[in-house]
Amino acid sequence: MAELPPCPQCDCQWTYEDGALLVCPECAHEWSADAPANAGDGEATKVWRDANGAELADGDTVTVIKDLKIKGTSQVVKVGTKVKNIRLVDGDHDIDCRIDGVGQMGLKTEFVKKA
Repeated sequence: MAELPPCPQCDCQWTYEDGALLVCPECAHEWSADAPANAGDGEATKVWRDANGAELADGDTVTVIKDLKIKGTSQVVKVGTKVKNIRLVDGDHDIDCRIDGVGQMGLKTEFVKKA
């Protein structure tokens, strides 16, 4: 049995194979089996950029650059709304956040700029 490499994010030794991916049971990080061993180094390989090209990170504060209609309601997130403590995610949107007066929301990076 071949020994699998430890998780690049949390250094857990209990990784397992799931098809072509390696999976960490502790932090749920998934990565390609043929990726270089130190490619992660505890960081995501994807880089998120705002509308102006500035790199975004978890915990940043951003400002909305366009009025955004909220799906299913008549509410609007106005231009200039500050969003604090963002969390970057993969999926149909790039940012998970909480906006005062609106609640939990998903935003795309193309509609925000770093504050």
